[in-house]
Order: sequence, then structure tokens, then C-alpha cells
Amino acid sequence: MDSIEGGVVVMNGAESPLVSEVKEKQDQDPILLELKANVHKKKVMAFGQGGDGVFKYQGRLCVPRVDELQKRIIEKAHSSKYSIHPSSTKMYRDLREVYWWNSMKKGIVGFVAKCPNCQQVKVEHQRPDGMDQNIEIPKWKWEMINMDFITGLLRSRRQHDSIWVIINRMIKSAHILSIKTTHSAEDYAKLYIQEVVRLHGVPVLIISDRGAQFTAQF
Repeated sequence: MDSIEGGVVVMNGAESPLVSEVKEKQDQDPILLELKANVHKKKVMAFGQGGDGVFKYQGRLCVPRVDELQKRIIEKAHSSKYSIHPSSTKMYRDLREVYWWNSMKKGIVGFVAKCPNCQQVKVEHQRPDGMDQNIEIPKWKWEMINMDFITGLLRSRRQHDSIWVIINRMIKSAHILSIKTTHSAEDYAKLYIQEVVRLHGVPVLIISDRGAQFTAQF
């Protein structure tokens, strides 16, 4: 009986050849060797070495950067018959249950971004569109604006992972603000006042999608 655990295929209770290879080749990675040395000196606390000699981070198997092991693990999880072309978020959540390596999430996001199938297939989870509405022609700049989010970006040094685009419909100028997807409606309101209202005043009309950030009761 086969089962799937965090992107690792376990067959009849035995670990996959890929997991065995990771364990065997840990000592070939100079970075892991340095971390092991620091563990013995008690300079790092999250890492540890079990009785079997396998090096782990918070109980997760440390994957060495040798023989493209990290890439092969991502490829296996991405094309597994149990989970074909999952999103980068799902892949990361599954793999991090078993594996760890430096910049793991960044590598997974980059891999999925290069997959043509993943980029072409976007499942629609919203309700059907309503009736078209007539939009008035703005009479003054920054009187009517459009706003939308660009999400799924790599995190910046300040942990920003999205962009908020606010466009003046009359002259097509825009404010592009770096944000975090974890921001609340109140956070967006404060940022909007600070960056847009401070310069252009309060708009008469705002056109946006049905994102939770815009439809919140706040």
C-alpha cells in the first residue's frame, strides 16, 4: 500500500530512495557540515543530529545542495501522481513537513513560476459576474480611481510579498505600494490615507474587484 507524506512516497513502510540519498549525502554539503560543527559547539539550537547520525532542522530532514537533490525533490512533488501541478503554497506546506533547506520556499515558488501548465490553468473560485455597469467619465484627476493587488511575489527584505496598484482613471498615473498579504483592512486604510489621500484628497468613486480587502466591513 503506497501513501504520500509531504511529497515523500512511502512504499510498504520503507522510505523512498530519494530520502535515503538525502541522508547519505548530507556530509557532502560544506554548509551542513559547518552547521553540524556549530551544533556540537551549541551555537545553533534548532538543528540536531539523531542517534542514526541524520542531521535535521526542527525534526525535518536537511537536504544537501549536491547532485540537484533539492531540485529533484521539487520535481517529484510537482509531478507526483498523488498531486499533479499543485500550487507553490501547497507544495511548500507539504514538503516542509519532511524537508528543510536554505531558501526552500523561494526555490519552490521559482520552479512553479516556470511551469507553463501552472501558469495557464487558473481556477475561478468567485461567484459569476453580475450585470455590467456604466462607469462615468471622470471630470477631475484622482476623482475616480481603480485599485487592484498583484500577489504571489517573492518576499522583500521588509517581508513585503504583494503590490497594491492604485490608478488615476483620468490621466492613467498610478501609485504602486509594497504591501504584505497579512495586512488587515485597517492597515490598507491607513496606508491609503498616508500615500494617496494625503496628496490627492478623498476620491468620489473607487473601482475594485471583490477581494476580501475591499469588501471588509471596516
